[in-house]
Amino acid sequence: MGDATGSTVPRRQLGRALRDLRAEAGMTLDAVAEALECSRQKMWRVESGLGPVRGIDVRAMCELYGARPELTAALVALAGETRAKGWWHAYGDPVPDWFDLHGGLESAACRLREHAGVQVPVLLQTRGYASEACRRRPGEERERLVEARLRRQGLLRRRLPRPPRFEVILCEAVLLREVGGAATMAEQLRHLAEASRLPHVSIRVLPLAAGAHDGVLAGSFVLLDFPLGLRVDPDPPVVYQESLTGALYLDRPAEVTAYEQVWAGLDALALSEEESRRLIVKIGEEVHHG
Repeated sequence: MGDATGSTVPRRQLGRALRDLRAEAGMTLDAVAEALECSRQKMWRVESGLGPVRGIDVRAMCELYGARPELTAALVALAGETRAKGWWHAYGDPVPDWFDLHGGLESAACRLREHAGVQVPVLLQTRGYASEACRRRPGEERERLVEARLRRQGLLRRRLPRPPRFEVILCEAVLLREVGGAATMAEQLRHLAEASRLPHVSIRVLPLAAGAHDGVLAGSFVLLDFPLGLRVDPDPPVVYQESLTGALYLDRPAEVTAYEQVWAGLDALALSEEESRRLIVKIGEEVHHG
């Protein structure tokens, strides 16, 4: 299986997808190991994301589980990324964008910390705001993307497993930037104020008066922490950053530490939760009354 250097992100996602396919097929690890003429330990390592995986092994597993051809192709492509040192997921190349890698990480996390410098975080967007945020995409693709965003938001309201702790530091400019017109923006700000009252959600505003800070250089990002689960050590934290053409996943300790330091600086500058809620409501009323 090779050593465990490099990025753990594609390995974890591949392992989780293969584990789900095996469960759907109603097969045990022992049965799969026997069918593929390999050890149970090798299968366990693949599903646990503990090392690089060969595409030929993934294809054999997918055929055994009766996976759809397009899913098989996506997982074989993902296997090719399991040897990468750092990992850039370009939409559709080689892994298609319908295979929602970030969504999988997000749903497995126990804590999400997001610095939102440009727009309202996806997990807190209303339908109107999300539709406007996705306006660059052609019609049908835009609708699918909006639906996917809204479906992901169920994460914050699920019962089991417990929803993750979601901490947001939102730049004041995001509240002032009108997206989709006054009515859409007023609805979005009302939604933010309501969401901030959820016990596991913290929304704090970074005021414009804070001036230049490390978040300007770092840009928008999400820090994901993972629970211990059944392992001795939890999965390492991941930093996720999105751009126009792809997404960057960082999980080397030095990289994560750098973003932790940026977060600590933003945390020191942001308004309290109560002050932030009052500001959100105030701006929302001003937008509503024009």
